[in-house]
Amino acid sequence: MNIPVANLVREPALVSNTDQAAMNPRTRRLLHGPIIPTLLLMAWPNVLVMMAQASTGLIETWWVSRLGLDALTGMALVFPGFMLMTMLSAGAIGGGIASAIARALGGGRREDADALVLHAILINLALGLGTSALFLVFGRQIYSGMGGQGGSLEAALQYSNVVFAGNVLVWLMNAMASAIRGTGNMLVPSLAICVGVVLLVPLSPVLIFGFGPIPALGIAGGAVAVLLTTVLTMAVLAWYILAGHSVVRLRGTRLRWPLFADILRVGAVGAVNTLQTTVTVVMVTALVGTAAGPDAVAGYGTGARLEYLLVPLVFGLGAPMVALVGTNIGAGQKQRALRIALTGGALSFIATEAIGIAAAIWPAAWLGLFGSDPAMLTTGIAYLHFVGPTYGFFGLGLSLYFASQGAGRLAWPLLAGLVRMVIAVGGSWAVLAMTGSLAWAFAALSLAFVIYGTMLVTAVASGVWFKVAVTSPADLKRRVA
Repeated sequence: MNIPVANLVREPALVSNTDQAAMNPRTRRLLHGPIIPTLLLMAWPNVLVMMAQASTGLIETWWVSRLGLDALTGMALVFPGFMLMTMLSAGAIGGGIASAIARALGGGRREDADALVLHAILINLALGLGTSALFLVFGRQIYSGMGGQGGSLEAALQYSNVVFAGNVLVWLMNAMASAIRGTGNMLVPSLAICVGVVLLVPLSPVLIFGFGPIPALGIAGGAVAVLLTTVLTMAVLAWYILAGHSVVRLRGTRLRWPLFADILRVGAVGAVNTLQTTVTVVMVTALVGTAAGPDAVAGYGTGARLEYLLVPLVFGLGAPMVALVGTNIGAGQKQRALRIALTGGALSFIATEAIGIAAAIWPAAWLGLFGSDPAMLTTGIAYLHFVGPTYGFFGLGLSLYFASQGAGRLAWPLLAGLVRMVIAVGGSWAVLAMTGSLAWAFAALSLAFVIYGTMLVTAVASGVWFKVAVTSPADLKRRVA
């Protein structure tokens, strides 16, 4: 029988006054600064850049929509997979990188923090190559399984084959950005990514439609534009680290499994959580395509793109929470870490709920940016009417997932994500089978969001991060000793 003994487990040793004095001022601010001002100060550049980064997809979608409905549907098919790469590399594994570095700095382990940079780059290099191969080899099967056919399937492959050929660049860029964020520095990664977004605005239409001697590349031109701006952003971040401006440095060091494990024990569980989110969208996309055809896929995909836009918005708050929670956990300041998590969760709920309610009230204002096809608009409006008002619960749960990354405790986010996926996919399938109504299928998605957010806030507020289970009296005696 498991016995909770949170009150019997000793606190980690606090960092000594001497270590505190030797700390970088940025690290001391994470440990002692007022919570809301510190969180907002760290978050605003991150929110700005994450919204800017998310807007790259919107910019491309707007330009691609000028190519016709097949191209728009093709983008809707590829977008979940490419967004998955961003969420995995920046949010899941990236969160593991930032958490490990933050905990090392909070605990005064500066050499480990530096060594983690190299380990992070190697992990993301391997994962970037592996995921690229997956989509390059099985892209046609993946997109046809999601409802792609004819012109929309070919458009999806044209975009996918280019963007996933350079997918490893996204992973390397986010490895460096996450290492810098783990030190509490949100501004430099934000500025670097913003530069890339600014360049994407003119570059995307030039490569899609052609200009002067530059040939029109069609939908593939959008993918080329994304890769070119990613290379530039990666170069800026690499320079910042190699020039010695970052709190952590990239040094040649002996590779150590414990450092790989420190990143992966958080990042791998986070990756499963991220996969749950994307699998949910992919499977619902397939259900919509099977029930109502490619035009409805375009409508659901365009509506759900707003849902994906919430991810970088919450990540803007979540990345500082990883650094703040991780640093305070590393220094043994558990109650402060918990207050940070709940404060960030409340801010995320307010921001995402406001967006969701606005989308539910004025759905055509969003959908009309990308097309006017009646079937597309009907499906998208039904989605936003039902799911928009529950976006706040998605934002709440996602922000507490990032906070849990900082704490290195991801069991509850994993469980809540699984419950959400089962309700969203299983509920949608059951409702479609019984009624044939897409609107009621979307109601299942909204219920899944509510349960997801409620489960996580209840668990974190109850102190599950700090509860330790033992399985025998001997184990209890060892832990107390």
